[in-house]
Amino acid sequence: MDTIIKSPQDSAVEITELMKPMNSNFSGKIHGGYILNLMDQIAFACASKYSGAYCVTASVNTVNFLNPVEVGEFLTLKARVNYVGNTSMTVGIRVVSENIQTGVKKHCNSSYFVMVAKTEDGKNVTVPRLKLRNSEDVRRFIRSKSRLETNKLRRQAFSKAAFNYKEHLEELKDYNVYVDPSLLD
Repeated sequence: MDTIIKSPQDSAVEITELMKPMNSNFSGKIHGGYILNLMDQIAFACASKYSGAYCVTASVNTVNFLNPVEVGEFLTLKARVNYVGNTSMTVGIRVVSENIQTGVKKHCNSSYFVMVAKTEDGKNVTVPRLKLRNSEDVRRFIRSKSRLETNKLRRQAFSKAAFNYKEHLEELKDYNVYVDPSLLD
């Protein structure tokens, strides 16, 4: 059986949607939760297109809302696979809003969704190998690999079994917290 190899460009998906009042808060800004929902949808579409399988969201990396999205703007989401494991893919998403009247575009956020390919009966399925075609593909792959490794190390360091709170009491003095005296014994 031949190994399937696809490039990040083979996974590319883009959607544009007009932002309507029904998805806004009282000040005319689009709810972040609505944008996250759109991001999850495009991550699913991108990962499914790449893998040829049904995909589920395993995790969402940092989402920083850089600029608000206004009612009446176009919101464009672009997604592509940046990294693959055996059954998982990291999908990079970039969100840009555009004022229809002025043409001014704003980068609203970027995020990374880890998606897992599944069979019809819910078992993990192997995804195609990722063909890195240029330096940008390599940079995105290594950045995603590094992010996954850092997250794993953080989970290990802060697990209940590994974490010793007494090692951190001194640094808490610089923060807006009150440490119960019973913790100091």
